[in-house]
This record gives sequence, structure tokens and C-alpha cells, in this order.
Amino acid sequence: MAKVKGAIVVDTEACKGCEVCIPVCPEDVISMTSKVNRKGYHYAFMHNPEACTGCTNCAIVCPDRAISVYRVKVTA
Repeated sequence: MAKVKGAIVVDTEACKGCEVCIPVCPEDVISMTSKVNRKGYHYAFMHNPEACTGCTNCAIVCPDRAISVYRVKVTA
């Protein structure tokens, strides 16, 4: 059976750092960066990318649609 590997891409300029995505991630993949975007907001990033399953929870709850989720099947 193939395993699903996920990845997220955050639009750093659209992210306002609300942190709504962090608690909904079941794999604890997302964190806030210490950097800021042009608006002065800290933005989300994948601090644990190898754990992402591509569940899309983060993209669903993002009020600014700043997160895109990609999934790929990985055969062992």
C-alpha cells in the first residue's frame, strides 16, 4: 500500500499570523517563523515537513486562503 506524503506552501504575504492552522495540524507540522512579511506579520511555515500527511486541515481553516496543500503517493 502506498503512503501519502504531504507538503504545504504558505503565501507569506497573505498570511497574517493568526495561528489558526497550528492547533488543527494533527502531525504538529506548522509553526510560526520569527521573520515578518511586508505587513509586519509573522507567518506560518513547515517546521517538521517530513511528518506532513497532506490532510488539508490547515488550508481549510485558513481565513486568508494563504495555505496550499500538495499530496503525493510514495511507494515503499
